[in-house]
Amino acid sequence: MKNMQRKLGLIATLALLMSVSACKEQAEAGAADNSSAPDKITTSTNPGNPVASTASGISDFRPDATLQDIMLAVIDPNIDPIWNAISTETSAEGVTELRPQTDDEWLVLRNHAIALREAANLLIIPGRKVAHPNISTSSHRSELEGHAIEELIQAQWPAFVQRAHALQDAAGLAIEAIDAKDVDRLEEVGGIIEHSCEGCHSQFWYPGDKVPGG
Repeated sequence: MKNMQRKLGLIATLALLMSVSACKEQAEAGAADNSSAPDKITTSTNPGNPVASTASGISDFRPDATLQDIMLAVIDPNIDPIWNAISTETSAEGVTELRPQTDDEWLVLRNHAIALREAANLLIIPGRKVAHPNISTSSHRSELEGHAIEELIQAQWPAFVQRAHALQDAAGLAIEAIDAKDVDRLEEVGGIIEHSCEGCHSQFWYPGDKVPGG
């Protein structure tokens, strides 16, 4: 009888130990799952410059290039071909009308317009600096220095985003004109693109002043 009681006690003890071990394994597995899951996405509490970030406050974006870099390396090389696609040249030989004609020429313009439209998104990645330290953004006395432009953008972030969206919309109109191979409309849209650029520059680069050199 005593032997039977010992056996039952031993079985009960083993069962308890196995139950505790199973609970421990479940808890460790749950912790491992949580550690491998991506951080919850949150929104910055700063209404002037909303930032999509992880729970740790670290954004997924890595904006190494400045706004000045983006303009020189991405926007200018893609916007100039659109502006220059339609022109009139006068020489001793007469007047030459430059227009996109072949499918390849229209395709090249379309690629430039797509790059320009997407470049507008690069402008509004939070945390991007206006210029590198000790690099001037001013080519005229009316233009502000980088730190002053940056302060304006931060203070008027929603307006800056709206300006970038205006450029994006204008580039979209260019794509529509290109797809239709509508030369007159593309020329008109070139003016819309220029207006969107000037609107941003006059608000943040030389606010309250005339166009530099104008």
